[in-house]
Amino acid sequence: MSDNWDEYAEGWDNNDSTILYASKAYASLLANAEIAGVSVLDFGCGTGLLTQRIADHAASVVALDPSKKMISVLEKKHLKNVSTIDQVLSQHLMKTHKSLQNGFDVIVASSALAFVPDYQQTLIQLKSLLNKGGSFIQWDWLAEGEGEENSFTQESIQLALKNAGFSDYSTSIAFSMQDQNGELQVVMGVGKNI
Repeated sequence: MSDNWDEYAEGWDNNDSTILYASKAYASLLANAEIAGVSVLDFGCGTGLLTQRIADHAASVVALDPSKKMISVLEKKHLKNVSTIDQVLSQHLMKTHKSLQNGFDVIVASSALAFVPDYQQTLIQLKSLLNKGGSFIQWDWLAEGEGEENSFTQESIQLALKNAGFSDYSTSIAFSMQDQNGELQVVMGVGKNI
């Protein structure tokens, strides 16, 4: 997976669409979770367009992405309260990496979960890293129906959040983006670790 994203790393922060997506995701994050002074995991952080915004308010951010080149771009931003991990999330990594040992108050996954090999298993892993009372928030492209590549229906996210053990969860259309084919909607899933 990381090899596919490495080739996009250099120009990622210069793309108007990726900048706008991160800005809109951040606005919807602020409307759904408190990030001032908390610990945050940015899963699938890419070059850190969202990480950078979160870092302005959070106590600490761990930015995780399997693309070494994406992480390299993020590290060049020299964000003082951000630590990076350029690996795939796994049980072994969760048990052995110091930055993942204390749990997180907020976990975000912006346009990342549609690209993991096992969405349900990844949600279970992420929930296990979430502190009691914490919030998990994901943003991905909205699918019109089941089986669309790199997107989710609201129903599929709700079912996955329920199966991951979130007792309080919801989905909504967070925002939309324009492209040459028209309007694309972004679905947001929110799970609370009560």
